[in-house]
Amino acid sequence: MMRDDLIAKLDELHEADEFEEIVNTIMEIPAEDRDYELTSHLGRAMNNLERYEEAVEQFLTIAEEGQDDPLWHYRTGLAYYYLERYEDARKEFQMADRLDPGDEDTLEFLEWIASKTAEESTPESHEELEAESESHSSYSPQNTDMNNFWEDSEQAKEYVSKPVTDEQISSVEEQLVFKLPASYINMMKIHNGGIPHATRYPVGQPTSHGKDYIVISGIFGIGRDKPKSLCGKLGSRHMIENYNYPEIGVVICDCPSAGDAVMLDYRPSGNDGEPEVVYVDRESNNKIIKLADNFEAFIQGLMKAENTEE
Repeated sequence: MMRDDLIAKLDELHEADEFEEIVNTIMEIPAEDRDYELTSHLGRAMNNLERYEEAVEQFLTIAEEGQDDPLWHYRTGLAYYYLERYEDARKEFQMADRLDPGDEDTLEFLEWIASKTAEESTPESHEELEAESESHSSYSPQNTDMNNFWEDSEQAKEYVSKPVTDEQISSVEEQLVFKLPASYINMMKIHNGGIPHATRYPVGQPTSHGKDYIVISGIFGIGRDKPKSLCGKLGSRHMIENYNYPEIGVVICDCPSAGDAVMLDYRPSGNDGEPEVVYVDRESNNKIIKLADNFEAFIQGLMKAENTEE
């Protein structure tokens, strides 16, 4: 019964994203007394803490028992992937797919590995790889060339989070208390945050800055690993709490003007509906200006500087 209570506690800690507490709890148990399930919990928590070397060490101690467990192969493959040991990762994800065919997260990692290894061997084919990745996504907004959407710069790295899984999306949504739009999720599965080439959006009325358009600095990815991600230390909750934004939804873009932001506004739809996209103008007492009916329309409406009248 005590062991059942421990497993239940570990499950609760995982749901609450208390990964450090999971590690501390299990590490108090002597290694020789940890069974397959406890070691699996420990490795998973280390993966979530980005302690991938340690995670691999733990998973390998139960490799024999894990050979027929698709979750063991998936979690080991995930650790190898983030260690950039792509061939080892490929082997584990392929085995996970054999044991549990059709799992979406497994197939996505296999696709990302194929892209990574292709980029390393044929860097000149980068645009073709991006195009192939787009073809597997349900997100293809009209009038938006996604192959040339993102700017690859040093500054953009502040926004680009690691590839996201469905499990991580659910965890982030639970923390935010809002269901993210499908178009946003699909876009982030291809390129998880960053700085677009087109950063201006026409407003139709002057803002406090005297312009009839706004400028965004970047788009937050789904995750916690980068400060400028939805649940990062400079993400949505940080901006809402520090700039006294109205509690209407989720910040998805910051702006060059400190405190200004673009948000998903869930007031018309409810927390699980399709939110509108709005601009919060800090200098006008956090005035809310509607930009678009939905995220996809917002992305389609972004313009490059040369296409926007000064």
